[in-house]
Amino acid sequence: MSVNLKTMRNIGIMAHIDAGKTTTTERILYYTGKSHKIGEVDDGEAVMDWMEQEQQRGITIQSAATTIYWKGFQINIIDTPGHVDFTAEVERSLRVLDGAIAIFDAVGGVEPQTETVWRQADRYKVPCIGYVNKMDRPGADFFQTMEAIKTKLGTDATALQIPIGAEHDFEGVIDLIAMKEIRWDRTTEGETMLFSSIAPERLADAEKWREKLFDALSQVSDSVTEKYLAGEAVEEELIKAEIRKAVLTRDFFPVFAGASRRNIGVQPLIDAAVNFLPAPDECAPAIGHHVKKNEEMLVPCNPDRPQLGLVFKIQNDKEAGSLCYVRMYSGVIKPGDAVFNIGKKKRERVNRILRMHSNKSEPLDSLSAGDIGVIIGMRLSQTGDSIGSEGFPVMLERMQFPEPVISVSIEPKTMSEQDKLKEALALLSKEDPTFTTRDNEETGQLIISGMGELHLDVLTTRLVTDYKVAARVGNPQVTYRESVSAAVEKQERFSRVVAGKENAAGVTLRIEPRPRGTGNRFVNAIDAKESKHIPDEIFAAVERAVNVSFGSGIALGYPCIDVGVTLTALEYSELTGAPFAYEAAASLCFDAACAAASPILLEPIMAVDIVSPKEFVGEAMSLVTQRGGQVLSMESNAGADEIKALAPMAKMFGFMTNLRSISQGRATFTMVFSHFDERKK
Repeated sequence: MSVNLKTMRNIGIMAHIDAGKTTTTERILYYTGKSHKIGEVDDGEAVMDWMEQEQQRGITIQSAATTIYWKGFQINIIDTPGHVDFTAEVERSLRVLDGAIAIFDAVGGVEPQTETVWRQADRYKVPCIGYVNKMDRPGADFFQTMEAIKTKLGTDATALQIPIGAEHDFEGVIDLIAMKEIRWDRTTEGETMLFSSIAPERLADAEKWREKLFDALSQVSDSVTEKYLAGEAVEEELIKAEIRKAVLTRDFFPVFAGASRRNIGVQPLIDAAVNFLPAPDECAPAIGHHVKKNEEMLVPCNPDRPQLGLVFKIQNDKEAGSLCYVRMYSGVIKPGDAVFNIGKKKRERVNRILRMHSNKSEPLDSLSAGDIGVIIGMRLSQTGDSIGSEGFPVMLERMQFPEPVISVSIEPKTMSEQDKLKEALALLSKEDPTFTTRDNEETGQLIISGMGELHLDVLTTRLVTDYKVAARVGNPQVTYRESVSAAVEKQERFSRVVAGKENAAGVTLRIEPRPRGTGNRFVNAIDAKESKHIPDEIFAAVERAVNVSFGSGIALGYPCIDVGVTLTALEYSELTGAPFAYEAAASLCFDAACAAASPILLEPIMAVDIVSPKEFVGEAMSLVTQRGGQVLSMESNAGADEIKALAPMAKMFGFMTNLRSISQGRATFTMVFSHFDERKK
């Protein structure tokens, strides 16, 4: 089946929690004929929130994929979570999308998580269009939201529509390109759009905002500027074509208005996704690393080139096993093909290919460049793996995920459940890269770590409900890190007789602190002339030992960060030098040097964002400082004030309960990991 790339769009819907992402997606599914009735989040009937917990909690936890067809275009949509604890779901979705719809709450404006997802979209250079939702809510202000986008996101938003009325008087929008008023017929659940001329009392406003549209467009389009300055009429098709060009280069951010819950404003948004967001072959070629040639190369989106795809999400299915969500960048994969996992250097078999619609699916006979689908049969693949062919071993850029900052102990209620628990945890950590498990050697406990209290609560609930594991969960604990604060050089020797043969090694390492946030680094500083007679596997053994030691910590067993290790000398003899001996010597040397390098304990510091009504701001700030936090700034908005602060994770447990208590339940907060800092005594 040949795929027309020009009529394909891969888009994501991103925003702060509760801005209306899933509600908007449900309308898109209804108007494009994908679903026969509108599913409501509040009723637990949203098609895209298919997990039982999503329906109970009224939030999106896992990104859900679906495909719709609109006016001859195929649109692959990924609805992403808005809660900060599930930021990894947003990260991996944005990595494979070509364009995104950023949804803003007309009352809240640019909220904290909106800024986070905007930065993620920035990092992957994803072209975006904006949609100001909830225009029917008390306190809704389209123009103030436009101003907030400019100040907080640092981008000049340009309105392509302005609202007719606001709050309970909101009745439709004025299209600034066609210069028409649009209303939606309630009797057809908004399916019928009613167009009319602009009312005389709104004409001056519409012309003022159309002027702003031309001002913004003339900065990126010479052809529009020439016609506009000459006083000639500028055709709608030319305006749309020039907006499209500028959106693709991320020089123009068009914004629309609506109230999805009341079925107002959704169809023009679908049109905008088709008209202004890129087709897969209009995006910059993916950057890959050719494993054999050891060089970077560009991978254009072309079905006729060798196979190359990225596994961006793993989901476990009780019957089918691992569902591997794959974005194809090059070539075509068909059921029955053998594909090569480039990072793991293993062949995998493609049994079936599916097109997903939330948790339902339909079979596909192939998956081509530019498309997104699910492959069944690949057992070894994990999130971030590149799959392709042995003749074209190109690794696509891996995704970066934040460090887990909160841990709990978990144990089975009966010993017979032990293996079942470990198996379920392995499946969950394969699905979610920000969820990790480890054994605490000192206490013998099994420790699980995640992005926040809600994240771990969701995962432990899944253990009980989805995997039927009876387990006891401990109280949340902070995940610390260790580092060094002084530079030390140490030498260690290792000698052991194995099977009558002596194995000996001597290693000298220099340990030193690195600037905070720069990560660990191993450097081989032995002169090339000296090392000529030493086999490469000896150096590889030393590096392997150091990397393992980084993970096992110094004094308390927490992983090390920001430590520099330099191999300065090596004692080698052909008769006694075995790689395992150097691995052991390097491990001993690392431990001894770190112990002497004034080790320090680092704690996670969280960036806290509180949105509070003005009358409770004082109490909210006081609450943060009582918990060892530092208030960085306070910003006044029309509806509420926003406080930005830094606070140690260890003192933030139960903060939400206290905040609700002092603000009569009206203040909200988000908390995201900022950095590690030395723990204060």
